[in-house]
Amino acid sequence: MLFICVENSNRSQMAEGFARMLGGDRVVAASAGSRPSGTVNPKAIMAMGELGYDMALHSSKSVDAMRDQPWDRVVTMGCGDACPWVPAERRDDWPLPDPRDLDAGGVRAVRDEISARVRALLGELGVPIAS
Repeated sequence: MLFICVENSNRSQMAEGFARMLGGDRVVAASAGSRPSGTVNPKAIMAMGELGYDMALHSSKSVDAMRDQPWDRVVTMGCGDACPWVPAERRDDWPLPDPRDLDAGGVRAVRDEISARVRALLGELGVPIAS
């Protein structure tokens, strides 16, 4: 599954983290941005670290590097017209606010919403949640 947002520094990075954390080796998860910032937001790294997932080694990537790969699911997050088309069996859009300029509580709220949505997506795909 591929998660796409504009900068690939917050939402899509957290979604990739949750997919890896919850899906374990039963999923292949990646994230990318339509206009990648080049860095992962320290607030997103902190928010995921609170749940035991270390994103310190994640990097912000361009969706251009992902276009030639086959994806079962592509999830876009709030990038509207800036989200390029990537071939996939199914596409979803999660209209989530960009936590870039939110305070820690706002970042946590977006993180928790992403967690719930990734859990639901894995359930829909029949992927058991890793313990």
